[in-house]
Amino acid sequence: MKLVPKKMLAMLGGGQLGRYFVMAAHKMGYKVTVLDPDPESPAGRIADIHLNYAYDNKEALDKIIQTCEAVSTEFENIPAESLDYLNKKIQVHPNANAVKIVQNRIREKTFLRENAIPVGLFYVIQSIEDFNEISQECFPGILKIAEFGYDGKGQKRVDDIEGALKAFAEFNHKPCVLEKQIQLDKEVSVILARSVDGEIKTHPVAENIHVNGILDITIAPANIDHLTKKNVTDLAKMIALKLNYIGVMAVEFFISGKQIFVNEIAPRPHNSGHYTIDACYSSQFDQQVRALVEMPLGNPDQHSNAIMINLLGDVWEEPKLHEPNWESILKEPNLNLHLYGKEHPRKARKMGHITFVTNETLTHDHVLHLQNIKKRL
Repeated sequence: MKLVPKKMLAMLGGGQLGRYFVMAAHKMGYKVTVLDPDPESPAGRIADIHLNYAYDNKEALDKIIQTCEAVSTEFENIPAESLDYLNKKIQVHPNANAVKIVQNRIREKTFLRENAIPVGLFYVIQSIEDFNEISQECFPGILKIAEFGYDGKGQKRVDDIEGALKAFAEFNHKPCVLEKQIQLDKEVSVILARSVDGEIKTHPVAENIHVNGILDITIAPANIDHLTKKNVTDLAKMIALKLNYIGVMAVEFFISGKQIFVNEIAPRPHNSGHYTIDACYSSQFDQQVRALVEMPLGNPDQHSNAIMINLLGDVWEEPKLHEPNWESILKEPNLNLHLYGKEHPRKARKMGHITFVTNETLTHDHVLHLQNIKKRL
């Protein structure tokens, strides 16, 4: 059902992704209720209503049903049961089943393998006995907790069975997947939006550089050949169709030689899509709102080339606790500063990002220039 402006929408999750959803919704004339247990959540601070409850609180969910027309999410660890409960009464995109699959690495990777979508070698680890089935071919590998891991958390590199057993014990024997470590040439991501009538639009493929498991730099468009761009885009579309997905979704890929592997699926906008705010006609958050209210999707094309660099809490803490030198960014004519409204910086916490936009062809010198500016903060 198409929802006209002035209607109240709901966002489950109050982080920076939810904050940008609120901004996009307000720009289009919608109101937003945010459900988040953090009283200082970035999205809750600018929402029309902030429900300060847990995501499975029935009183809060009933309040959303009574006052809102449609619901979306900003991160995958929302209980699928909450989405199911809401969907009995109001519009929910993406659907609970899609979120349930991708919020658990075992279900996610099994889904990919069963649908003949390329994924690296992996083993499901739910007990010590499962290690008896592991081939030496899987090493060196990465042991990852099946649920609630993000930005490198809940992951450990392992060189052999002994190391994997030790890591499994450190994770308190929680269900995990053991993945073969892939020799990477590049990491790229595709942000797509799918509407209720099946239309799919994709933003340009972005190239990503991670440091310590956390996204550091995104370059858009990615420096890859046309065929690779087409292949990863087609695979992302296939995943959306198989999940019957409505909304914005990100798919991360590993490129190794001529091989492509799906790394992860995010049932929401993604950090690597932040460049779309400044460099595209319709951002990933514009698309999220449009898909949720079942209005036509926007134009995802780039009007500018872009490089995005994350600002972690480390910037405030190194070499000692200080307020960063924002003038060094704001004096640059091609840079945009985005801060997320978080009060307490700490190491590895995403506090904001900067985006460089230009009509020039992107080069390594552009990246080095931005890295030097970041170091001067």
